[in-house]
Amino acid sequence: MPLHCVAQRPASDFAPLVKRIAYQLAARLPASVQVDDLMQAGMIGLLDAIGHFDQTQGAQFETYASQRIRGAMLDELREIDWVPRSVRKNARGIENTITQLQQQLGHAPTEQEIADAMGLDLAEYQTMLADARGHQLVYYEDFHNDDGDPIEFNLADGRPNPFETIQDQGMRRALVEAIADLPEREKMMMAMYYQEDLNLKEIGTVMGVSESRVCQIHSQAVMRLRSRLKGWIG
Repeated sequence: MPLHCVAQRPASDFAPLVKRIAYQLAARLPASVQVDDLMQAGMIGLLDAIGHFDQTQGAQFETYASQRIRGAMLDELREIDWVPRSVRKNARGIENTITQLQQQLGHAPTEQEIADAMGLDLAEYQTMLADARGHQLVYYEDFHNDDGDPIEFNLADGRPNPFETIQDQGMRRALVEAIADLPEREKMMMAMYYQEDLNLKEIGTVMGVSESRVCQIHSQAVMRLRSRLKGWIG
């Protein structure tokens, strides 16, 4: 798309792109996060993309704009500090427990084993998983000090961000191995969510469980991966 064509088109032409990204992001977040707030932040990212797009760099505008839109939404989440410290602390506790049990047992611990090790009944542990939904999107405490402050990453402004770590070949191999070692149910859920692009409701239908249960399974799978990759992200 020629640069002058992008600059001359009203931002409203790209509103469906902002809406789609907002709903994709909201699907991974608690209901307390309003889609409208994400869309407002996304429109700011879109305007920034329109103003700075340079076709000579070889990128498609939609790809470039998507990065800016998503980055603006993530910045908005960071600014409002939407994840309670208690949730981050509990999630960190789960990850540490998974690491310890993996070493002790020599296999991926079950939910019941994790709950028992944390002194919780299974229902309490699953509630903790549900509460942790989406926290990994904007808080990677492993990347900074112990104050618990959210990281400073923004896909819209060109600064380095934690996800650049994935470009490391060793990191990528470690991630592939960690995914391969997930329990079959969690592996299947991750494949449907990230490869087949099914939403949580659709995955629940395939797996024969509720949407809320899929959220719990997703949170646990992500925490297993994070516990395995601490050598790279910690």
